Amino acid sequence: MAVIINIETSAAATSVALTAEGMVLAHQEDLDGRNQAALLSDYIKYCLDFAAEKELKIEAVAVSMGPGSYTGLRIGLSEAKGLAYALDVPLIGIDTLKLLVCQVMFTHDGLVGDEIFVPMVDARRMEVYTCAYDFSLEPMMDKAPLILDESSYADILSTGRKVFFFGDGSAKAKSVIAAPNAEFIPDIVPLAIDMIALSEQAYSRREFLDTAYCTPDYIKDFQATKPKNMFGEKE
Repeated sequence: MAVIINIETSAAATSVALTAEGMVLAHQEDLDGRNQAALLSDYIKYCLDFAAEKELKIEAVAVSMGPGSYTGLRIGLSEAKGLAYALDVPLIGIDTLKLLVCQVMFTHDGLVGDEIFVPMVDARRMEVYTCAYDFSLEPMMDKAPLILDESSYADILSTGRKVFFFGDGSAKAKSVIAAPNAEFIPDIVPLAIDMIALSEQAYSRREFLDTAYCTPDYIKDFQATKPKNMFGEKE
């Protein structure tokens, strides 16, 4: 399998992992806040230095493409593009929602194979970015922004199958969704160490981004708010 540098900055955490043959060879992560701009370059250098010390040739750069923090995604993709150009290697884009699903699949005990996985990335108020996948990562719901209410995910929950909700938007869902087959998994955050299965699969399939023109998957356009006039003057 390829030696890949994986970069994840879609949420509050900042993380980078050097991976190969299904293993994490080196990684750095910070879970304390949105420090991507300050930490990311040093984390990448750590993995580059490790690869150089072990005489490993990096064959691709993978980056989480969103949805998620607009600023974090821009920082991560910018660094990933620069690194891919510098190393002359292909760029791989990883869907953040699928990344969350993979983390649950690899860490949650007792899965039987018919579960439905619903990752949720927090947006404003009662809105989340979400989708749903079966155990084969086949979509059961289109990826989209969703304003949560009591009827959200009714079709999926009506199947009677176990439905896992997770991600930093799942607390909102827990406050409005009450179904016996709904289970909420806390503390699932996107991390570079969990990108390995998706990035290696993409590399083996030669599923690469256009390094020059690719953009983050925001799902919906960024909407800047106009600042209030602090001095009460008419405009």
